[in-house]
Amino acid sequence: MKLRILSLLLLVSAAFAQMRVVAQASKSPLVTFRVVFTTGSAADPVDKPGLAYLTGMMLANGGTRQMTYQQISDALFPMAASAGVQVDKEMTTFYGATHVDNLAAYYKLLRGMLLDPGWRADDFQRVRNDAVNSLRVGLRGNDEELAKEALYQNIYAGTPYGHYAAGTVTSLEKLTLNDVKGFYHSQYSQTNLILGIAGGFSQSFLEAMKKDFRALPQGAGFRPRVKLPAMIDDSRVEIITKDTRSAAISIGFPISVTRDSADYPALLVAASYLGQHRMSGSLLFDEMRSKRGLNYGDYAYIEYFPRGMYRVEPSPNLARHEQIFQMWIRPVPPAEAEFAVRLAVYELGKTMRDGISEQDFERSRDFVEKYANILTRTASARLGYAIDSMWYGSPAYDAGLQIALPNVTRADVNAVIKRYLRVNRLVITVVTKDGEALKQQLASGAPSPIQYASPKPQAILEADQQAEKWPLDLSSADIQVVPAPQMFQ
Repeated sequence: MKLRILSLLLLVSAAFAQMRVVAQASKSPLVTFRVVFTTGSAADPVDKPGLAYLTGMMLANGGTRQMTYQQISDALFPMAASAGVQVDKEMTTFYGATHVDNLAAYYKLLRGMLLDPGWRADDFQRVRNDAVNSLRVGLRGNDEELAKEALYQNIYAGTPYGHYAAGTVTSLEKLTLNDVKGFYHSQYSQTNLILGIAGGFSQSFLEAMKKDFRALPQGAGFRPRVKLPAMIDDSRVEIITKDTRSAAISIGFPISVTRDSADYPALLVAASYLGQHRMSGSLLFDEMRSKRGLNYGDYAYIEYFPRGMYRVEPSPNLARHEQIFQMWIRPVPPAEAEFAVRLAVYELGKTMRDGISEQDFERSRDFVEKYANILTRTASARLGYAIDSMWYGSPAYDAGLQIALPNVTRADVNAVIKRYLRVNRLVITVVTKDGEALKQQLASGAPSPIQYASPKPQAILEADQQAEKWPLDLSSADIQVVPAPQMFQ
């Protein structure tokens, strides 16, 4: 019996030591690549945040042993092609596409970047400087993205998810080329590899590609499953101060639901009802923007969605073992920041208490069912979502939702709202100018009435009287004020 168990374990180990492949052949003249390594910032050493990010950036922007980065860029230009990288907590994705006529030349470049990197010192210096500037200038300079990334960092503090993928300024400045090489050799393995290709490639090309990537080692980079952060016992607030004319707000908490959960379709409908990204028909948008004119838009999510102010749709290949629920309140006038927080939580609480109406349920479910097809309409997106489904062990994203959603009922959606959402034990991040003044307002617990420039219907004013008194249960000790230059430093 022990021998049979040992043999089974050896077979399982051998299976996981091999690369995984997602190949979607078609007659398209374009060939799309998504080469995913199931490693990322969650694998960063505790004292070296940003190492996975810097490694990915070095591979994508550092040249090969045979060609400099400039030579690669010059070679890609006449092909009208490029190669990019996305580094997240548990996935690092190298992506690109080319016309089939240029497939051999393009793949030679891509293969060299990933399998035969140049590791030049001047490239490393340039890539590291770019990474540091992306924190100092890019992230700190964008109020909305800063608030969102601060929220994620706060929620997952003390876990492998507890730092921004690009790390910190101090860590990046200390990392060396040898650090990057070491991460590459320990994490970029067949075990962690999912080869993704779609379009007009041949079977012989696919086999040659698989053979090339078998040059990577097997079995490297094993990591234990990421665990949820410690219980959030009380609500807490992080106010980031900078010279800005508005207040950007993010509110959230961790959830255990991911795409392999039976509750995912119903919770996706609930999130769409509360605040579909960049859509005007959802609850938060209607209550906060349309009726009150507070800001540009207000949305809700049950999955990590970076760079939301630039993107209409989420990126694939951001798969995670744990997720968060988030409400993104786009910038409001500073005087209305406290009311905006209260109103968002008030509307969430009202939804938990009353549930979704049958009409809103039908509308939201129908939208999600159709939207899944929109999310997977391009070859690159279909390939990315297929890779995510392999990683999660879940059905194909669009087809799976089309099967599951017709069986989801209003009662199911209202049940998952009560099961997973909450209005206490929240993490709130705000980017604004006068952080100390906002801290005093939040800690006082006093009502925060809103002043309108024009008359509002009586129903809105009556709701405002409830929202302005919504208890956030915050004390001064629950609120920290941090200057923006200290964030991700």
